[in-house]
Amino acid sequence: MPATEDANALGRYLRARRELISPDEAGVPSQGKRRVPGLRREEVAFLAGISSDYYNRLEQGRDKNPSAQVLRSIARALRLDEEATAYLSQIAAPKSHLRKRPRRPEKVSDGIRTLIDSWPLTPAYVHGKYMDILAANDLAIALSPFHAPGHNGILAAFLEPEMRELYQDWDEMTARVVPYLRSIVGADIHDPRLIEIVGELSLNSERFRALWARQDVKRKTTGITPFHHPQAGPLELRYEKLLIPSAGQTLVTYHAQPGSASEERLRLLASMHASGRAGRSPAAAGHPAPGNTPP
Repeated sequence: MPATEDANALGRYLRARRELISPDEAGVPSQGKRRVPGLRREEVAFLAGISSDYYNRLEQGRDKNPSAQVLRSIARALRLDEEATAYLSQIAAPKSHLRKRPRRPEKVSDGIRTLIDSWPLTPAYVHGKYMDILAANDLAIALSPFHAPGHNGILAAFLEPEMRELYQDWDEMTARVVPYLRSIVGADIHDPRLIEIVGELSLNSERFRALWARQDVKRKTTGITPFHHPQAGPLELRYEKLLIPSAGQTLVTYHAQPGSASEERLRLLASMHASGRAGRSPAAAGHPAPGNTPP
């Protein structure tokens, strides 16, 4: 993502959403062959009850102060849901000219670390605002080494070949994770960490580029993911994403249906991982020895 991406974020969002809606969906009479996908600017303006000239200025970035009423009208014309409408309002809000404070390193509280480590059959990890993995229990790392602290969830999803093998619904998973990233970042699209992540993905993943250009916004917090683990075999696990409000972090957990084959395989995975760690020193097992905590 170029450093200037936030210069006309509103215009890009309006254009992307406009191009994804067919005239039939919007109730616009067909007028023969169309040169552009989706709706024309004047059609959005008509549906929103505003002048075409004003809507053009919004898309082109020549007018950056639409009222809340105008934004709601445009959201209805573009058939945005509640979450996408909220995102539209965020990126249209006047930007503060105050210098932002340097971003502090994200840290997970001792209480959360103790909690997830106490779950022997529940893979769990915590990620920050830009999906950097900050903490994980042993079973989460056994499920995927990319759940370990130091990795980034969305970078791994698109750039690590192993993820295509692990996630049986890789196409669906990647289609969820991009709108999810937009939903947790909100209007803060100029942050250097986000620019770094989106830039690397845009250079190396055609699928990411296509999904990012859609400007979808959706925070899906629960569902079922089918895995195929190289040791434990097929696993069908339900995920839950729980916000930690005080830290702006997200706790992600996986669990199997009680009594299911997936639960038995999850137990097997936990057992294999525990036996593999037995007898190793804390440092060798991935935990720093006292006095050797990494920065």
